[in-house]
Amino acid sequence: MSGHSKWAQIKHKKAKVDAKKGRVFARLIREIQVAARLGGGDPDLNPRLRLAIDKARAANMPMENIERAIKKATGGGEGANLEEVIYEGYGPGGVAFMVVTLTDNKNRTTGEVRHVLTKHGGNLGKSGIVAWQFEEKGVIYVDREGADEDSAFTVAVDAGAKDFNALSDSFEITTEVGDFGAVRDALERAGLVVSSADITHVPKSTVRVEGKDAERVLKLADALEDLDDVQGVFANFDIPEEILETLA
Repeated sequence: MSGHSKWAQIKHKKAKVDAKKGRVFARLIREIQVAARLGGGDPDLNPRLRLAIDKARAANMPMENIERAIKKATGGGEGANLEEVIYEGYGPGGVAFMVVTLTDNKNRTTGEVRHVLTKHGGNLGKSGIVAWQFEEKGVIYVDREGADEDSAFTVAVDAGAKDFNALSDSFEITTEVGDFGAVRDALERAGLVVSSADITHVPKSTVRVEGKDAERVLKLADALEDLDDVQGVFANFDIPEEILETLA
């Protein structure tokens, strides 16, 4: 397993822990509101909304919270002024970062992202400066416990998956954006437990970092994820697995 895949697994585990603590509810509500405002309140006709609802339900968010968020957004209430802004820049060791935010005050969010990047040895760049280094992909995690690897692989590939990675406690399945829903649905129909499914930004290649730079890069990623307006942080670093285990 590469260091970057190991980091993805650690992020996946952390997200599940955070969800249990309720720390991700505010971010999920924002995503639901923006999705509903942009594409309407019917998840059958709005793939982005369906994905946001699925993520909220996976985090054990009550349905009344989800329905209330949709009603407020489609009725012109909360969420009406939120916009998605993606920030791009570099961190220590020349690592590329993409930071996806939902904000009702772009000036505030820009200042916060720039401050964190600068504080941790990075810099904020112009739009497009690092986006070319990433591809938008679907990434699905399936619980490994009680699942047969060969069967899971067959189901995923037959449904259109492009990559299958067996991690210590889960299977990481990568898809094209257009095949994401079909692969996720096929896995669920096969009785496999999908613990996480999302459209994400996957690096085309990675930058290997070690020593102090590795520590600084991880601290930067954590600090960005702690910002209230941040929905996701994506980077192209590859830290050796043994170093990553120690720092994480």
